Amino acid sequence: MTSSRLALLAFISVLIAAFFIFDLQSYLTLEALKTQRESIETYRSNHPVMTIAIYALTYIAVTGLSLPGAAILTLAGGAVFGLLWGTLIVSFASTIGATLAFLAARFLFRDAVKSRFGERLQAIDAGVAKEGALYLFTLRLVPVFPFFVINLMMGLTNLKTQTFYWVSQIGMLAGTLVYVNAGTQLGQLESLSGILSPGLIGSFVLLGIFPLIANKFVEAIQANKVYAQWPKPTRFDNNIVVIGGGSGGLVTSYIAAAVKAKVTLIEKHKMGGDCLNTGCVPSKALIRSAKLLSHIKRAGDFGIKKADAEFDFADVMERVQSIIKAVEPHDSVQRYSDLGVEVVEGEAKILSPWEVQVTTAGETRTITTRSVVIAAGARPFVPSIPGVEEVGYLTSDNIWALRELPKRLVVLGGGPIGCELAQSFARFGSKVTQVEMAPRLLIREDSDVSEIVMAKFRQEGIDVLVEHTAKKFIIENGEKILIAEHQGQDVRIPFDQVLLAIGRIANTQGYGLEQLGVELSPRRTVAVNDFQQTNYPNIFACGDVSGPFQFTHTAAHQAWYAAVNALFGGFKKFKTDYSVIPWATFIDPEVARVGLNEQDAKEQNIAYEVSTYQLDDLDRAIADGEAHGFVKVLTQPGKDRILGVTIVGEHAGDLLAEFVLAMKHNIGLNKLLGTIHIYPTMAEANKYVAGVWKRNHAPEGLLRWVGRFHDWRRG
Repeated sequence: MTSSRLALLAFISVLIAAFFIFDLQSYLTLEALKTQRESIETYRSNHPVMTIAIYALTYIAVTGLSLPGAAILTLAGGAVFGLLWGTLIVSFASTIGATLAFLAARFLFRDAVKSRFGERLQAIDAGVAKEGALYLFTLRLVPVFPFFVINLMMGLTNLKTQTFYWVSQIGMLAGTLVYVNAGTQLGQLESLSGILSPGLIGSFVLLGIFPLIANKFVEAIQANKVYAQWPKPTRFDNNIVVIGGGSGGLVTSYIAAAVKAKVTLIEKHKMGGDCLNTGCVPSKALIRSAKLLSHIKRAGDFGIKKADAEFDFADVMERVQSIIKAVEPHDSVQRYSDLGVEVVEGEAKILSPWEVQVTTAGETRTITTRSVVIAAGARPFVPSIPGVEEVGYLTSDNIWALRELPKRLVVLGGGPIGCELAQSFARFGSKVTQVEMAPRLLIREDSDVSEIVMAKFRQEGIDVLVEHTAKKFIIENGEKILIAEHQGQDVRIPFDQVLLAIGRIANTQGYGLEQLGVELSPRRTVAVNDFQQTNYPNIFACGDVSGPFQFTHTAAHQAWYAAVNALFGGFKKFKTDYSVIPWATFIDPEVARVGLNEQDAKEQNIAYEVSTYQLDDLDRAIADGEAHGFVKVLTQPGKDRILGVTIVGEHAGDLLAEFVLAMKHNIGLNKLLGTIHIYPTMAEANKYVAGVWKRNHAPEGLLRWVGRFHDWRRG
């Protein structure tokens, strides 16, 4: 805590202590007010302005310091100044005092709370930014909630000061009127409980609930506005129509069919989406073949004098296709038809919020539906770099059609897709140049992760060019050349093929969103709320088309919420839970992460401790010849609660699962340390990193006394 915060905290503490030490609360009782009423009235008659000033400053001090007695002071306002002036003075004094308490709590404690509970506070701040004024107004209308608690708690959020002030001024007005009016009848009051009868409290509660009801009413009106031009069918063919047969669409359809809803899944290209056909499955099949070659090249590391491999790149790519064929039945039309899903292979177009047209080879028909779930996926982003069309390019969509290994391959992009494919092609024998405009590869990961990856890539012969920006493509004397800029100078990079791997863009065009007016986010994805709803409450979106993550597993995760909210949202809606999202990049060494890493924590100003275990000390990693990488865990300062984990090394994605479970169910490192892990396995690293944390938090003072005890026992 800074010196200015300490000084303010000390000053406030002195004032509060003085209040109780000098028994000032004895002056803020109903009996004291009745006894002193005549003398106060006399002073007011002689010094009206001074009386108002003293009263207002006293009220501000009591509420600003969160001291008991505000209710008595409010009664005094009615007794001394009458209903009109009493209400006016109390309204402003109470609001100013509450705002001072709000600001003091923010100044003294918000940074500390944010550093300790950053992730949770982020969610609260997001809710406050959206509905903070409404909830504060509701709390102010219900005097059951202590106002000083509201002042202090709101100070820990990101609610704007001016919003807090005006909402408090208006929200406390009803309660102020009741108390000030009671003060005008002071002689008839026997106790404070006489002011708030059960009936009056009930009225306040109803008054407090009213804004929430009104908010729901406004939401309903807004929803009806978007439906105004669309006639609603009297009956529906379906409960859900799903557009897109990738991970999100398949899971949505599966859930709907499982609960006996009538669901139609429309896919215009290939079932399984990008993951099966051009993404996860083919890339992992390619990576596996490339990894085998890397092991053969390292034969000497395993005690084998000589090992060679003969291969035809075309055969490798045919194996990739065979893997796709082997996995296809999991996502096939037949499987989902057997589950109860009507699968239509055709092109969808949303005609209205309740109508989807589907065109197949043989017919065009319109399906009426209560809800629509958009799971249309994304496609590789192709930048408008001059000359890119002339030289021709590969993306993660069409690279699988290659049957001849490029001699010289430029990979544009240093993200997960670019890194996975760059290393694979290098291992097959391509001369790979990886071009990244950022200062390092895998920019979302910590710098120590990037350093390990770049060192490995360069060791394997990849020419990693960071801080290089692609300017244009040219063809000179039949040779393709990329002109990139580095530190103000042009760099010429000749190549035979170029792979564009600089991101993906959501598929939002061509199936009716524009005509319907479905809103898009600034990232050009379909904009959804916490429940996966678009601006049309019965149209949902999930997966790559809505973001914010572009992983198969997050698409499936979102799909559960989209399906359940589409089917049962009229009774109960569920907010999508993004609290624990893992991911992995399947390079060598593998990189996996869940939760915060160090750069995220620093950007969000979240305090953390780091425990790191190096895998070069792990028996199984040594035996496997994979003794490189680390397990890094971020925890709350002084506690074993896990904030995030980064693993770099063999089977990192598999090792991460234990930490994902731990974070999801709030299991700390102490319990991981107390869990038996099989020896010798890579998973022991998870236990050992928990041991690192434990050693760093050993009770040194207690251990010294234990040592003395053992010395005494030995005589």
